[in-house]
Amino acid sequence: MEAIQKHQGTAVPLNRSNVDTDQIIPKQFLKRIERTGFGQFLFYNWRFDEDGNVREDFVLNNSAYHDGTILLAGENFGCGSSREHAPWALLDYGFRVIIAPSFADIFYNNALKNGIIPVQMDEEQVQQWIKRAEKSELELTVDLQEQIVRDDEREVPFDIPAYHRENLLNGLDEIALTLKHEAAITAFEQAAE
Repeated sequence: MEAIQKHQGTAVPLNRSNVDTDQIIPKQFLKRIERTGFGQFLFYNWRFDEDGNVREDFVLNNSAYHDGTILLAGENFGCGSSREHAPWALLDYGFRVIIAPSFADIFYNNALKNGIIPVQMDEEQVQQWIKRAEKSELELTVDLQEQIVRDDEREVPFDIPAYHRENLLNGLDEIALTLKHEAAITAFEQAAE
């Protein structure tokens, strides 16, 4: 997992609540066994019609947001099933941060474990940023060290559990955390022989 201390990027406004994991990555694309390659299918049924044609009215199909790396969304983002493919698709597409008033618990933890910063923030603040991003390009800076999101006018604090914050800051996923104890694991295995 790539370490992330601070991220600056263009905000993409997805002004929808209750975005579930089947909308994030539809079930027909879950056949891959690796974590990459899912970005092309992100929000597939919203990005494309039933014939595979681009839906011009969907935000990710707007060229102004093609380089966006911060997703602004409504409450209860990531609800539905527990598929880990959802954060894989978001990360593979290029999103490093998701800012929403609330997240589904399993999605929130899966995002943290996969290197995405899920920032839970007051709904009024999120809506202000969504409205600004819908009108013109909005650059945000998410400082994980200070736990602050900055725009060109203000700094807004956010909370993230210390354990997950440290893992993100140091680029440690569960495998890397386990490998930190490799010597003890090897010693235990050798003693068991």
